[in-house]
Amino acid sequence: METIDVQRTDGIVTITLDRPAKKNAINGVMWDELLATFREIGASSTDRAVVITGAGGAFCSGADLTARGDGPQVHQLAAMRHVADVCLALARLPQPVIAKVRGVAVGAGCNLALGCDLVVASTNARFSEIFAKRGLSVDFGGTWILPRRVGLHRAKELAFFADIIDAAEAERIGLVNRVVDDADLDAFVDDWAQRLAGGPPLAVAMTKRMLNNSMNVTLEEALDDEGAAQTVNFSTQDTVEAIRAFVEKRTPKFEGR
Repeated sequence: METIDVQRTDGIVTITLDRPAKKNAINGVMWDELLATFREIGASSTDRAVVITGAGGAFCSGADLTARGDGPQVHQLAAMRHVADVCLALARLPQPVIAKVRGVAVGAGCNLALGCDLVVASTNARFSEIFAKRGLSVDFGGTWILPRRVGLHRAKELAFFADIIDAAEAERIGLVNRVVDDADLDAFVDDWAQRLAGGPPLAVAMTKRMLNNSMNVTLEEALDDEGAAQTVNFSTQDTVEAIRAFVEKRTPKFEGR
């Protein structure tokens, strides 16, 4: 990989955006590499949890607008559909995904973080839907994600004014799950990732899908989905193992089958 670093340890995949001189701004190559990596992880039975972070003290400064003139010219709508493919590939991952945010997470970088299932930020993190200050509309799923995170009117405030907010404010309005001291960020995320990787993959994947769909279905449809998911779970070895481990007073070992 040219623009990202991918490491695997004990079922945890860590994706590091690796263009520190540009505060990990996303160029065309990074879009391609993120898409390929998300699709690879999504098809894996051994990858159990994902962490996305950035190199050099920043998460991501958004799309690299300075690179727009590089390489062959692509129709703008086609280029945006490619960006949409990356957003959808992230959303479709069955594995739980944690964003580990240091420094700036703005524009598409902000929405890359918010597109993860959990967001853990350092006290030095800063967030912005910076698009309006660049003469642009919100993209990379922000118009869908933001209202679900913070409510419609707060989402409009963030999008219209494009202000930069600090980690404390992001936590106050529900944009992130946790804010921790920078010195503790790695250990905190490692603990969460290990706990997620040790969980039941099929059950977690179905819970993730149902929660993501929750605002698009009726209560009756949600209950039907829950019933179908539990029917699948009770046919798996993981549920048998969980019940046996409970009886034997030990930690279950889930294998995803």
